[in-house]
Amino acid sequence: MPDIQTPLWTAEAIASATGGTLHGPDAAQDIGVSGLTYNSREIAPGDLFLALHGARDGHEFAAAAFAAGATMALVDRPVEGGPYVLVPDTLKGLEAMGVAARDRARLRGAVTGSVGKTSVTQAIKAGLDLAGSAHASIKSYNNHIGVPLTLARMPHGTERAVFEIGMNAPGEIGPLSKFVRPHAACVTTVGPVHIEAFADGEAGVAREKATIFEGLVPGGVAVINAADAHADLVRQAAVDAGAVVQTFGSGAGCDARLLGFKADAEGARVTAEIDGHRLDYRLAQSGVHWGLNSLCVILMLRALDVSLDTALQALAGFQPLAGRGQLKTVAIPGGTFTLIDESYNANPLSMKAGFLSLGARPVPEGGRRVVILTDMLELGEHSRALHEGLIQPIAAAGLDVVHAAGMEMRRLHDALPPSRRGLWRATAAELAAEANKLVGPGDIVMVKGSNGSKASLVAAALANLGSADQGNNPSGSGAPRATR
Repeated sequence: MPDIQTPLWTAEAIASATGGTLHGPDAAQDIGVSGLTYNSREIAPGDLFLALHGARDGHEFAAAAFAAGATMALVDRPVEGGPYVLVPDTLKGLEAMGVAARDRARLRGAVTGSVGKTSVTQAIKAGLDLAGSAHASIKSYNNHIGVPLTLARMPHGTERAVFEIGMNAPGEIGPLSKFVRPHAACVTTVGPVHIEAFADGEAGVAREKATIFEGLVPGGVAVINAADAHADLVRQAAVDAGAVVQTFGSGAGCDARLLGFKADAEGARVTAEIDGHRLDYRLAQSGVHWGLNSLCVILMLRALDVSLDTALQALAGFQPLAGRGQLKTVAIPGGTFTLIDESYNANPLSMKAGFLSLGARPVPEGGRRVVILTDMLELGEHSRALHEGLIQPIAAAGLDVVHAAGMEMRRLHDALPPSRRGLWRATAAELAAEANKLVGPGDIVMVKGSNGSKASLVAAALANLGSADQGNNPSGSGAPRATR
């Protein structure tokens, strides 16, 4: 169990880890801190305030942090209001604290990928929690600040930990993995995400994702998606790093092989083989991509010394995260509709997976499968082709109506056949204002788009229809109802 009696950090330990000097009253030497944050608005009594440099200089908020209860601060210039540890560079100081704290966990895992890394990380954490004291990234704390911060927040006595590692540009994942020094690392899948940063597109993304294996401890486990188009490239990087390779996929020869996936009202049933042994288990998730995701989770948990029974128990109870597949039944005049909130993020791979999941859902008589899309971002010169390229998977999934918002989604909207073409508006806010025109009784509705294109506004507006005044639109749907 985590040691709740021992402070997360003492002033002396902070100074030792960072090479900094403690300033303040003599009694400050004995100060302990219970948390760390760089956001002065999130300060809890007993926290260490990290004065990082960003859009604003964190040192400007040190006084407010002390007033809110911060016990001390990590700074690179003197501040007033309380004791502080002075270092040459606060970000480097945070990194040093992270490295000093990582061995508090006996076993560590790391997760990256173009799609699914946050949900897979949290599913692994659910298994680690059942197996003993565990620690993990919160939210999507997966960048140059989030990874060392998560490490530095790890309590004493942690048995296992898992870290999400992401990137926006080349050269970011390898160094972060070296901070973590994982015993097991996985690449969930590779796709056209952040491809504007790579001259060779997806292949460049794959190479960058595969650098997660550079940080593995000797003999560490690399978990690889054998169904991925770039599996050979990723596997070679793992071999070059000296990793023990474990694969998941649908083909023969995988260590974890998906044989069947059937969604239902409570989630899904999966049939698989693990090392040749047949297995049937339940998921709380119903998205078809969770067939392979669950195998990735099982292999990662096994590598972190968690039993198969514990892994399956965790998967059976692991619910969709906010904006990543959460379901809600919404009452409207004439009945209800089902809202699937996938509004947190989107890229071509996750879009196709979402369409497949929506298409596999049974629809009540008179209902429709409706998808509401906002722009996918960070696709560079490939954006037009990738947006227009959604037409085929939409048709293959048998979706009935497509509503859209954003200038990139306008290309898709204009290319859709009239039978599927719903509303288009320039912004998600405009589409959200007409939420009651987008759905009708019996519909199953998925909202999906990049976080930056504000798909969440549409999802929130739809969720609120149950309590909203429908005005002079008693049907709850002003859009023409398509037939299949």
